Amino acid sequence: MNAVLQSLQQSLRPWRGHGQALAAPALVLLVLAMLVLPLPPWLLDTFFTLNIAIALTVMMVAAYMRRALDFAVFPTVLLITTLLRLSLNVASTRVVLMEGHTGPGAAGAVIEAFGTFLIGGNFAVGLIVFLILVVINFVVITKGAERIAEVGARFTLDAMPGKQMAIDADLNAGLIDQAEAKRRRAEVSEEADFFGNMDGASKFVRGDAIAGILILIINIVGGFAIGMLQHGLPLEQAAHSYITLSVGDALVAQVPGLLVSVAAAMVVSRVGKEEDLGQQIVAQMFDSPKVLGVTATVMALLGSIPGMPNLVFLGFAAIIGAVAFWLARERRKPSAQELAAQQAAQAPAETEATWDDLQPVDLLGLELGYRLIVLVDRSRRGDLLTRIKGVRKKFAQEVGFLPPPVHVRDNLELKPSAYRITLRGVVVGEGEVFPGQFLAINPGHIRTPLIGQPTTDPAFGLPATWIEEHQKESAQMAGYTVVDAETVLATHLSHLMQVHAAKLLSRTEVQELVEHVRKLAPKLIEEVIPAMVPIGVFQKVLQLLLEEAVHIRDIRTIIETLAEHAGQIQDPVELARRVRQALAPAIVQQIYGPVQELEVIAIEPGLERLLTQALGPQSMGALDPGVADMLTQSAARVASRQEESGVPAVLLVPDAIRQGIARLLKRAAPRLQVLAHSEIPDTHTIRIGPIIGEPA
Repeated sequence: MNAVLQSLQQSLRPWRGHGQALAAPALVLLVLAMLVLPLPPWLLDTFFTLNIAIALTVMMVAAYMRRALDFAVFPTVLLITTLLRLSLNVASTRVVLMEGHTGPGAAGAVIEAFGTFLIGGNFAVGLIVFLILVVINFVVITKGAERIAEVGARFTLDAMPGKQMAIDADLNAGLIDQAEAKRRRAEVSEEADFFGNMDGASKFVRGDAIAGILILIINIVGGFAIGMLQHGLPLEQAAHSYITLSVGDALVAQVPGLLVSVAAAMVVSRVGKEEDLGQQIVAQMFDSPKVLGVTATVMALLGSIPGMPNLVFLGFAAIIGAVAFWLARERRKPSAQELAAQQAAQAPAETEATWDDLQPVDLLGLELGYRLIVLVDRSRRGDLLTRIKGVRKKFAQEVGFLPPPVHVRDNLELKPSAYRITLRGVVVGEGEVFPGQFLAINPGHIRTPLIGQPTTDPAFGLPATWIEEHQKESAQMAGYTVVDAETVLATHLSHLMQVHAAKLLSRTEVQELVEHVRKLAPKLIEEVIPAMVPIGVFQKVLQLLLEEAVHIRDIRTIIETLAEHAGQIQDPVELARRVRQALAPAIVQQIYGPVQELEVIAIEPGLERLLTQALGPQSMGALDPGVADMLTQSAARVASRQEESGVPAVLLVPDAIRQGIARLLKRAAPRLQVLAHSEIPDTHTIRIGPIIGEPA
């Protein structure tokens, strides 16, 4: 039997996809058929019931969705439901005008129920109820939803550049990969399309409300004319039949229209992505015992006034007060972390020292203040550990070796929102982040002020401001790059890992790198390391490259170059120079990207000759302090101007003094790259830009 059912399911599976694909066209054809073909009353009842069910479903989906894009098809649904209601109005109008003289039941049981039972058969009451529903729908809900959709569409479009910059910043920091960046860009584009469509689709709801009023008037006037002139009905009977039918028909269409309008308003007014609407209302309105306590007190005071319905007011005051008391008691209970801390504090201290008390120094550490523990707590949606894994992965892909793990721990000596990054136990970076807030970074010369706490981006030193979540959209529209606290911390860590890559390459990492290459090219490793190049020399060569921000991803070229020269040279400095020449195309591409003309900084010929005499191979490395000071200051100014103009800061010097110049300028201009003439590939051309030492 199970085999038969499985076979039947497999045979029906292709048809299921075809059925879903044909659902929307079939519904549109049904709508068009109702506009043209006459429908019997029982079929009208079926379609009116279906219309109410669809409207309820749409409203429930809008209430339980977590973000606007969860119901991205809503503008199309809005169009189809509006067409369905209007086509039902046309079909029911045809029946009312043709068969209305036979009585209130001529157009089916649904219209009769709305026209008689719900309003007690009093068409005057029905008209008033209908007008009230129209006012609620058209003036209040539809008008407000239309305005929210219009503003949301404009703000979403204006915020697109800032969101794209934030995605690029996360991608460059290694927090996300290319696939995640592509998904986020598509989500930003879909969000802009959705709010733009909602801005236009809200006109459907507005037009539907106007059409309902016009159809009611047409039904009443047409019904009177047909009933009295064609069927000879007296005025009272015509009014009873046609007005009751018209009002019932209008109410049947207006109630689903009101539900869909409410759904549209909930969709466009949705804020947040983590909870549905019910969870947000409970969490934000009924989560504060202080608010509920004040409300209960006011209700009790109103209930004590003579003449008021005391029982009702005092009853609600008691219920709200009980809820406030329960919330306050729950808030006073210590959390699991606090209980663990108390138990640890009460535990008896060990009296004897052991070797276990001697902890090794972390190669790479991250210390957090106690308020930042939430960033690594997965139960509170903290994803800092995931971000750190992404930083290590991107570092390995770009630089060429797997960095050591980051040891994360708390430090009660730090300020609550402060953090500290250590390398071999020495602090190399520190900062302060605020969970729940966002850092708006000024990437250029944006003049729009922000309300918040001014600060500086810890990674790159750019001016920034800590802002609240509700200011995020406006800051992005102004051109700021807006990132959360986890991204700020992860970006700072990533930047420091790049800066101190040479120190992160310990002997352990070198051994692991050699073992990794051995799997790919066992003969190469067997021939060169350690047979020709000792592991210590190999580590020193790699560190010299990393100190000048040269990536070691092309490890095969590095080892092959060492194999070529290690027979005559064992000096790590000279070996590193030969490796740089072999890696010249990769170094230039790393700095400039895929361009053929390279704009470089040069040194004035007279100053260059002086530097060659002082720093060349035959010199003693002595340089006049005044010349050195002038050179460092000029290089720092020129490098800063180059970066501000969007051009890489690269100084081109003769091979003989490249290493000495690089060492001299490293502290004054850390972002300035120093290249030798032999490191420019033959496929590229150079263009001399600023010249250091030239008279102003």
